[in-house]
Amino acid sequence: MAMLEGVDDLTLARLNEATQAWVEQDYNRKHHSEIDDTPLARFLAGPAVTRPCPDAAALRLAFTRTERRSLRKSDGTAVIEARRFEIPNRYRHLAVLEVRFAAWDLTQVHLVDPHTGTVLCRLFPQDKAANASGQRRSLQPLTADPVAPLPPPARGVGPLLARMIDRQAASGLPPAYLPKDEGDET
Repeated sequence: MAMLEGVDDLTLARLNEATQAWVEQDYNRKHHSEIDDTPLARFLAGPAVTRPCPDAAALRLAFTRTERRSLRKSDGTAVIEARRFEIPNRYRHLAVLEVRFAAWDLTQVHLVDPHTGTVLCRLFPQDKAANASGQRRSLQPLTADPVAPLPPPARGVGPLLARMIDRQAASGLPPAYLPKDEGDET
């Protein structure tokens, strides 16, 4: 605080910026007599207490509820939150379906295996305009239609995050933390 006494227009943003710079450049790099090391070195030498974050799809699925629905044999749909969703042809033999969805976001509705909780497929709303034409595809035998795997998730970094990473790299500042190398014994 002594270094900021001469600043007339001290805002919270400026105080945060100064505090971050002080912690990163001074406090974490000076030797502390209580721990007989620098805080940064002590942190890196300690045990890893972090855990990996699940991917976005797993997080989205974690915030859903599971409910049972009946399959309408007449049109192969199930009603979820007053909207009809088409069930793929390969699951038409099921009388009771287990679905996972978030009531606030019906763009992500999944059919799951009731025994294991594994996602079988994604369900989409019924296309009423296409159904109104009266054109129907012929049903194939149940054994001829193999279960298709889920499409792979989108890959790559989003554009906003890429811009943030580029700005951080252009600043020339070291990262807020340095990950510990697994093979490094020092």
